[in-house]
Amino acid sequence: MIKVNNIGIKNLTEEFKTVQNELTSRVKLINSFKMEDLLLIAGVDLAYWDVGKTTFGTCCIVCIDYETKEIVEKVYSYGEITIPYISGFLAFRELPLILDAVKKLKRIPDIYMFDGNGYLHNRHMGIATHASFFLKKPTIGVAKSYLKIKGVDFTLPENQEGAYTDIVINDEVYGRALRTTKNVKPIFVSCGNWIDLDTSTEIVMNFINKESRLPIPVRQADIETHKVRKELSQ
Repeated sequence: MIKVNNIGIKNLTEEFKTVQNELTSRVKLINSFKMEDLLLIAGVDLAYWDVGKTTFGTCCIVCIDYETKEIVEKVYSYGEITIPYISGFLAFRELPLILDAVKKLKRIPDIYMFDGNGYLHNRHMGIATHASFFLKKPTIGVAKSYLKIKGVDFTLPENQEGAYTDIVINDEVYGRALRTTKNVKPIFVSCGNWIDLDTSTEIVMNFINKESRLPIPVRQADIETHKVRKELSQ
């Protein structure tokens, strides 16, 4: 990781914020595709480890057939992380590895599903939304936990499969707390870009099985990152 003093962090934050604000104006929460055309959904996740004072990361992408739920392709990238962690600006740290992994794909996914947020972000620019402008494809954010935005908490959905409550901040829907499985904690779904929230929810629920509260693409990407990190960090 690069060493940045307090002034450097402040400058980076302002620069990153300017980029996010510009991109936010270009977000479109409407479907740019037809459901019947969906073939491949890609799950995206990243993991990190330290070697001495250097931080490394890996990005794993797992492509899943929309109908059969079978794994079609798996790729990963890895390398040194040169951007420090700054809350709210994770995309700047993760995008290089994501784009490197995407280059290795032999098939082009119809939608990318991220282990992380999209529109459910202070500036509507979580990793799923930010990455969409580089992937040129619709994206969905799926987070395991909720990072409180502007002091607003979420309302727990009813304890039944498919139940949800929308997360509304200043009269705007940012995302959704979704109970994918009964008696299990909800996950947090948000649009990335070029897709609406109801469709995002429908696609997520299509990939839920008894093995996890997480949709298959995200779960498989998470499994791969743990596997690759273990192999590379030895």
